[in-house]
Amino acid sequence: MEPLGATTVFFVICVSCLLFLSAWRKLSGSGKLPPGPVAFPIIGNTLQLNKRNLPQSIHELSVKYGPIFTIYLGSLRVVVLYGQEAVKEALIDQGDEFSGRGKLALADKLAKGTGIIFSNGERWKQLRRFALTTLRNFGMGKKSVEERIQEEACFLVERLRNTHERPFDPTIPLTHAVSNIICSIVFGDRFDYEDQKFLTLINLTEENNELFRSLLAQLYNFFPTLMDYIPGPHQLLIKNSEEFKRFVLERMKMHKESLDLSCPRDFIDAFLIKMEQFQMAAYAHTYRLNLLPAFLETPPANLM
Repeated sequence: MEPLGATTVFFVICVSCLLFLSAWRKLSGSGKLPPGPVAFPIIGNTLQLNKRNLPQSIHELSVKYGPIFTIYLGSLRVVVLYGQEAVKEALIDQGDEFSGRGKLALADKLAKGTGIIFSNGERWKQLRRFALTTLRNFGMGKKSVEERIQEEACFLVERLRNTHERPFDPTIPLTHAVSNIICSIVFGDRFDYEDQKFLTLINLTEENNELFRSLLAQLYNFFPTLMDYIPGPHQLLIKNSEEFKRFVLERMKMHKESLDLSCPRDFIDAFLIKMEQFQMAAYAHTYRLNLLPAFLETPPANLM
């Protein structure tokens, strides 16, 4: 047999063994899992899902396999809960058992396990508790937020008047108005509708929402090491996220320069104050640990 032919046969055998092992691992571990469609090696159930209408694909699978079923997104095993009753039982009736979150390679690349959305475990619990408390303090569900909304509604009405009854896309001013309410809580200020940084921030958010749903971005979750070297929309998603992060860090720097620990103005101030409290607590703890050996070696006279 020629060397090239022997190499080809060896390669085919290796690939076949890998495919067999992949399929065997899935089948051997599926005994305690909910039912689901048969998954192909490596690609899982990707070909059985309609990328353009994923909710419809999930609905059809739930009709066949019930409200709880298993699918594979590439090599990633996913247990799907479909319908209000299944979600309520898991997230409310058994909330403690289901409080953990699955990991996505692309989300880890963008957020590095930080933030309320992509963090997990104890960090997520503390961030969630802090966010809820802080938002309540700044008026979520209270009249103070209603006043912010009413104020922004006046700017929105003025914006609509300036169209002079010409046809326009209403999603743009409505998006700007809602975004401004969020910005007023997070950054302490609203932005003019023509402010270039404000428009860039909204464009980055909207573009990333689209990019996150692209095929190559989804493939990143299955083959992150490989996709790091392949150009595509996922690379633009990472670039946009870095630009978004620079904007937030710039605002945080401005807040640090005028921070009043006794009077938080917005969410960022509250977060910076919380960080300061943690740093002080950590410093005090370290100080006590450093003082302890000397205390044990030379205790005060009233303890001798």
